[in-house]
Amino acid sequence: MKKIILLFTFALLWTSATWAQQTKPAFSFEETLHNFGEVKEADGKVSHEFSFTNTGSLPLVIHNVRASCGCTSPEWSRKPIAPGGKGFVKATFDPRNRPGNFNKTITVTANTANPNTVLRITGNVTPRPKTLEDIYPREVGPLRFKTTHISFTRIQPKEKKSETIEFVNTSDQTITLDFDRVPKHISLVAKHQDNSSGSNINTFKPGEKGNITATYNAAIKNDWGFVYDQVFLKINGETNYKNRISVNANIQEDFSSWSQEQKAKAAKISVDNKIFDFGEIKQGEKAKHTYYITNTGKSDLLIRKVKASCGCTAIKPAKTTIAPGEKTAITAEFNSAGKSGRQNKSITVITNDPLASSTLLRIQGTVTK
Repeated sequence: MKKIILLFTFALLWTSATWAQQTKPAFSFEETLHNFGEVKEADGKVSHEFSFTNTGSLPLVIHNVRASCGCTSPEWSRKPIAPGGKGFVKATFDPRNRPGNFNKTITVTANTANPNTVLRITGNVTPRPKTLEDIYPREVGPLRFKTTHISFTRIQPKEKKSETIEFVNTSDQTITLDFDRVPKHISLVAKHQDNSSGSNINTFKPGEKGNITATYNAAIKNDWGFVYDQVFLKINGETNYKNRISVNANIQEDFSSWSQEQKAKAAKISVDNKIFDFGEIKQGEKAKHTYYITNTGKSDLLIRKVKASCGCTAIKPAKTTIAPGEKTAITAEFNSAGKSGRQNKSITVITNDPLASSTLLRIQGTVTK
């Protein structure tokens, strides 16, 4: 008897669940995958509508449609779709700056038994021919540059390196190019890309292309870590301080050739606590902390540089040569004037530790008004 009751109960529950599922709204898409085939970037956006029928017995409501990667812009039927009624989800793909194959998803969330339905669009973008503005996107007066930023990503303290950036004269006049406010550690030369040109080395006709070669002398700079400079273009003898290029370098010692034995005998920086959390302070108050640094290595630790991020000051220790076993202190202060909310500041300590030549100390907390 008990078995009969259990079987009857199970059948009743299964029937109820099946009936409930059947009474819900239901998607019936004509397709869930659309292949655009070849898409020309020059032709702009392409769109496709996915049509569906509500095959359930209750009105269907689409709550949201979410596209992957932000590459598609979806539209959909906003009003409830009655049983037997039809609706759509429209996907628009923008091929701009997206050459090659694409495979994107559109997730449709609705009041159906399975709340999420995934649609997919695919295709291949044929890139458009690049314009002069594409190749040289940075406009500087009558010139266009591929970039106005010259980066010496890693340079040794006594090293000299050169980097080149390209430009083109897009004006209808011949221009003469010189430089203003160039620091002693940087030298700049403007030359034609076509060395066969008979004009002066720094004079460029309309449509003529050129290179600016920057040579960076780290020995003259005599600094450490990330350093930044700006130089200004003098066009036809006039300096416009809007027309500038930036030059940065990361000056570091190179320990890559050191043997394991040399590294074992080297200096080693050890900090008692690299993170100081001041909790909460009111706007205008200051938070001060002292970091204690110990040389746990076998050679003298040389503190090359101490640099704080914006909003902080850090005092370089009076003693910058720390013998093995000795300790020194760096005091940092955070000024909360004009700041609010969560704060994360840093102090960079550059040393001759071959395993940690750049050590980051942090000051964090919350500023309340």
